[in-house]
Amino acid sequence: MTVLPSLAVRSAFATLLMAFGLLALPMAALAQDDGAAPPVEDSTAVATTSADKFANSIAGEFTPAKGYDIIKTSRGSLNISVYGLFRYLNQLPGEQSYADHLGRPRTVRARNDLNWHRSMVWFSGFFYNPRFRYTMTVWALGSTQQTLVFGQLYYSVSKALTFGAGMAPNLTNRSMQGSWPFWAATDRQMSEEFMRGGFSSGFFALGEPISRLKYTVSLNTNLSQLGVTASNDSRDLAYSGSLSWLPTTGEFGPRGGLADFEEHNTVATRFGGSVSHAREDRAAPLGSPPNETQLRISDGLYLFEDGALANGVTVQKADYDEFAFDAALKYKGFGLQSEFYNRRLSNFLATGPLPDAAITDRGYMLELSHMIVPKKLNLYVAGGKVFDQFDRNPSELAGGLSYFPFGTRSWRMNLHVITIDKSPTASNFGYYTAGQSGTTVSLATDILL
Repeated sequence: MTVLPSLAVRSAFATLLMAFGLLALPMAALAQDDGAAPPVEDSTAVATTSADKFANSIAGEFTPAKGYDIIKTSRGSLNISVYGLFRYLNQLPGEQSYADHLGRPRTVRARNDLNWHRSMVWFSGFFYNPRFRYTMTVWALGSTQQTLVFGQLYYSVSKALTFGAGMAPNLTNRSMQGSWPFWAATDRQMSEEFMRGGFSSGFFALGEPISRLKYTVSLNTNLSQLGVTASNDSRDLAYSGSLSWLPTTGEFGPRGGLADFEEHNTVATRFGGSVSHAREDRAAPLGSPPNETQLRISDGLYLFEDGALANGVTVQKADYDEFAFDAALKYKGFGLQSEFYNRRLSNFLATGPLPDAAITDRGYMLELSHMIVPKKLNLYVAGGKVFDQFDRNPSELAGGLSYFPFGTRSWRMNLHVITIDKSPTASNFGYYTAGQSGTTVSLATDILL
């Protein structure tokens, strides 16, 4: 029984690939221009030439803005774009403890810090042919003292097909597909952070074979490459695919992000679904902490840490299967984003017996925003909940304000407040600490040029 989700996801992935990847070119020839509204312009949006129209869907959080053109020749071009974030974060109360799903006491490591939090520099352009694009990224996280350099190469065949290779997202939910940093605040909400996969080297293809219907498929090394070297990785790969349908206007604003900054006069709508599968490995010898730290169970423990599911037992391998469905709209300064998640962990290979053959978690997130002062001030509320197998049912309610001093998305100042109960997720580059119940306050400013 535990193999069925994997087979279902592989079948869905294969169907997406055959229907939209292999058939993209002939389908494009049949597609007709139906007068869709052109994408809304923004100073920070990715340029929309024929070669890179879909670039903001390829690399997820690693996509440059328009940046500054340094050089253009017949042999290639170079553009430099930057992102920077400074943030104050306070998780309250400062001293907390909780019991995990097996009743064992745990300490909450609440934070109160100031950080130059995230830096990104993109070097991008074309190489000999404007359809052959590259992006090289320098990514640095001050709060974890991590710095990485990586890239993507991609070739645009037509509107129906762009393909490439490099660091790419597992397409586990909508926020992994290009909307960053145009979110309500500067990081993800609780439910999507808990459920999602990460980024890993892989092959990808995407396009719009039928007007207003877009697809992306990806084959990745694993669910998350962060902290996992090639020498520790297993032979298993990760598979994911996503569809999005934009029936009313054919667009959803720059990067498809939250907030109707552009003040749509016609209702813009988007509906989508994502499916993913990975056979994950702890990527470390027994007796050592796991290098795979993407997957957590609902009490905040790493799935692959010793004793996570049973005292004295370590999970060595597990299947990850997720389905996500999302719906969103924008109209006259109002924005709505919602998503439902279903995640299953199964087919465990462990050092001893486990109480559960599989773990299924479901959840949702909902965000509502309004530009109360057009081009200047955005007010939003957000919430989410995880319905987990251990009956902890973590939840949150959040809200905040974003101020745009120059009347452009390029510079934002953000106040974000969260009331959270039993956080199932944790990340030094997010808002959450495992097991936290209380209030988190964040003050941040970021730029995207």
